[in-house]
Amino acid sequence: MLLALDVGNTNITIGAFQGHQLTGRWRLRTIRDQTPDEWGILLRNLFSLSQLDLAQIHGVVISSVVPAVDQPLTAMARRYFHSEPMFIGPETNTGIKVLYDNPREVGADRIVNAVAGFDKYGGPCVVVDLGTTINFDVVSREGEFLGGLIAPGIGMSIQGLFARTARLPMVDFREPEKLVGSNTVGSIQSGLYYGFLGMIDGIVERIAAELGPDTKAIATGGQGELIAERSRLVKVYDADLTLEGLRIIWERHHPS
Repeated sequence: MLLALDVGNTNITIGAFQGHQLTGRWRLRTIRDQTPDEWGILLRNLFSLSQLDLAQIHGVVISSVVPAVDQPLTAMARRYFHSEPMFIGPETNTGIKVLYDNPREVGADRIVNAVAGFDKYGGPCVVVDLGTTINFDVVSREGEFLGGLIAPGIGMSIQGLFARTARLPMVDFREPEKLVGSNTVGSIQSGLYYGFLGMIDGIVERIAAELGPDTKAIATGGQGELIAERSRLVKVYDADLTLEGLRIIWERHHPS
């Protein structure tokens, strides 16, 4: 069994693979000061609740954009799984050529998404990852990571709107009942939903104009499903794309 962890600034997504099958998936808050033993106990409890056997873990693969958790996760993997974790980084042979000016600047999750997007859907493609930020990761027809765009995330925008205004309430991100809001909450929700929907469609449209009309657009991340439901151009939602990318890269290094 393979343990895959995608560590983001807001959440950490954890997956357990039995072969190609994802048998367990969990999304937790990223806690930067958690100890190796706390990580180990947390994983033991998650596996127990899902009736999975922690002892079957034979490898650990991690993509992380939060350096503070890398050392505790490394110690956790060594102590609880007797395994040296594989961290995805600029030196990792992922099977995809990175054409960024400085490959060290690219977040590991973006490369992993590019690998999975091209492997599962072919190229050219763009992966729209809705997390703390909204990342557009662009892959050529030949399977090269061309780069992308980074925009403020939905949660970040909601927090900023609430923090910088005196009378506007905090709202959750959802599709509004109608386009033109007839109250403050409805107006904010409509502005957020259709604003981000329009921004994402507009960017994807411009990318497709450069790469060709057969460009595939795949959404992933926390709010990706809400976007894919109404988007003109992003019709595929793949909740486990990043975890699948981690599995694909692991198997390229461990073909047995």
